[in-house]
Amino acid sequence: MGKGILIVDDASFMRMMIKDILTKNGFDVVGEAENGVKAVEKFKELRPELTIMDITMPEMDGIQAVKEIKRIDPDSKIVMCSAMGQQAMVIEAIQAGAKDFIVKPFQSDRVIEAVKKVLS
Repeated sequence: MGKGILIVDDASFMRMMIKDILTKNGFDVVGEAENGVKAVEKFKELRPELTIMDITMPEMDGIQAVKEIKRIDPDSKIVMCSAMGQQAMVIEAIQAGAKDFIVKPFQSDRVIEAVKKVLS
């Protein structure tokens, strides 16, 4: 299993925020993707230790991407990002194999807590 974290979100601003939180806390961000299709490609290429995945994205949503990634690597670790009010989608993502979730707007301590919990 590789080291580092793959960040997937269709908003570059959100990717930048997560990357900032992670790098300030000593985590290595190895890649970024802006939709589920690219997320799956990047996952195959980078084999990150952890993927942080947005739920709502164009081309392929986060839930579908989780299913694809789990098919490639059943042991992959994924943390979902969701906006407020997406509880049903979060539950679906967890059932698809995500390990935890963080809610937008991000609170850096919650992001780090989720990442550490999933990686431990």
